[in-house]
Amino acid sequence: MTDQSLTESIRAAMKAAMRAKDKERLGTIRLIQAEFKRIEVDERIDVDDARALAVLDKMVKQRRDSAQQYQDAGRTELADKENAEIAVLQEFLPQQLSEDDIIALIDEAIAASDASGMAAMGAVMGQLKPQLAGRADMGAVSGLVKARLLG
Repeated sequence: MTDQSLTESIRAAMKAAMRAKDKERLGTIRLIQAEFKRIEVDERIDVDDARALAVLDKMVKQRRDSAQQYQDAGRTELADKENAEIAVLQEFLPQQLSEDDIIALIDEAIAASDASGMAAMGAVMGQLKPQLAGRADMGAVSGLVKARLLG
């Protein structure tokens, strides 16, 4: 991204989608904007980039869960809609890390942690979460951490 904030980038993308008359993309971007607005009103704060990343990450996770449920229920058209929204949401997230990069970060966090075995799980995840926010599926990361700690 450029030197503009994430919220500014999303606002600019919304204007571009309006001009292009891209209804599906515009609808997803409006959902993002609505969530930001809800947070700003409820918590009386301005959404900064860190919070915006957390919101986008949560929205992607929700849509992945929904898409999986729709897929399991044989509702492929609804699953496709969720996957299309995921694609738009991911445009605003940082580049996803490869599994090798994630494992390297996990190993660093384990080495920095004083605890060993499963007792280190919370400390390691606490250390990884800010580094990986929006750049990896934390559920998958949790599984990798568990495997590294037990293996």
